[in-house]
Amino acid sequence: MKAVKVGLLGLGTVGGGTATVLKRNAKEIARRAGRGIEIDFIATLEPERAAELGVENIRLTKDAYEVVNDPDIDIVVELIGGYSPAKELVMQALENGKHVVTANKALIAIHGDEIFAKAQEKGLVVAFEPAVAGGIPIIKALREGLSANSVEWLAGIINGTGNFILTEMRDKGRDFDDVLAEAQALGYAEADPTFDVEGIDAAHKLSILSSIAFGIPLQFDKTYTEGISKITQEDVAYAEELGYRIKHLGVAKRTDKGIEQRVHPTLIPERRLIANVDGVMNAVLVKGDAVGATLYYGAGAGDEATASAVIADIVDVTRALTTDPENRVPHLAFQPDALSDTPVVGMDDIETAYYLRMSAKNEAGVLAEVTRVLGQQGISIEAFIQKEPRKGETDVDIILLTHVVNEGNMNSALEQIAALDVINGEATRIRVESLS
Repeated sequence: MKAVKVGLLGLGTVGGGTATVLKRNAKEIARRAGRGIEIDFIATLEPERAAELGVENIRLTKDAYEVVNDPDIDIVVELIGGYSPAKELVMQALENGKHVVTANKALIAIHGDEIFAKAQEKGLVVAFEPAVAGGIPIIKALREGLSANSVEWLAGIINGTGNFILTEMRDKGRDFDDVLAEAQALGYAEADPTFDVEGIDAAHKLSILSSIAFGIPLQFDKTYTEGISKITQEDVAYAEELGYRIKHLGVAKRTDKGIEQRVHPTLIPERRLIANVDGVMNAVLVKGDAVGATLYYGAGAGDEATASAVIADIVDVTRALTTDPENRVPHLAFQPDALSDTPVVGMDDIETAYYLRMSAKNEAGVLAEVTRVLGQQGISIEAFIQKEPRKGETDVDIILLTHVVNEGNMNSALEQIAALDVINGEATRIRVESLS
């Protein structure tokens, strides 16, 4: 059978890994796909990379539109990243009748509904496994392996940079800024680390997972997003003292009010498996009504790890080339006309437990004033720690763990606590999830 011809847009880290793995494992991949798969055309602004990777005999161009408009190309693999020109290239490829594989989580999170509608109209496949959690096949697991389940919730460490920073802060007692500088030197974080440390990258990924898990349209704009830049080494140490670890978590949950979609620092009991996922590794915990809790762990980035997911998608598309379009696996797991209009819940309506740290005057009755305010909002305390003043200082740290409470009530309580004469500044708030 004629080999499937792939057009590759981008020959950076993931593009290079894709070319390398596809060349190295060509025979094994063909056995799985049922026919050969070969890269026929590459768009790259650095053609010298092709020689470094040993693929210089493949057609090269600096104009990505030459690839998407080439009549010989069956599958376009978009590894450029960003919103534009990635969107225009993908839409043009679909218009030309070509299937698409992409690792671009921002593109799918923001423009996925439009892209999938075009693919549906044309009877084509857009595959995006590498867009979330690198080499971990979490999209395939949610979309196919867990299709018998009603997913109750999922929680994921889906940004390796943030996880590396929090791990170093915990294990070595280092400050955020110090570890961030090392992450940039190691290539884990960009020169502008905003997308990683402020949660935007994780929110892109979470909105995709939530859509697949619950059968709702992609709604990145309704995902609550909070980063880790305000987490201090003291918070990490106090969490350990209370039996928790801080992770930058993406949480999607089905509730009576709708779907929660939120990314924020989270205290997790240290005995949970996901609390022990360290360094740049990723993990996603999914709770289904039939299967219970399942954990998916692995490398969330890297050249060959992500290439593993890219090529798996290429194999899936190759198999789908002979499949009736009406009987393919839907892009977001549910048939396009069966997506629900279940609302995404606003943060004021979520319920969770909280870790609170506040700086207070070292006076009698301070804790009583704080607990009075909390009590007025129906907030009860599970545990607390009051530290001795540091050398040369008169203020003390008070750390509280609350029971589950409404976020709106907690917001009101924190405003009143900040106004107390005995409290210095605003309290630090980190949400707590038991994940049981």
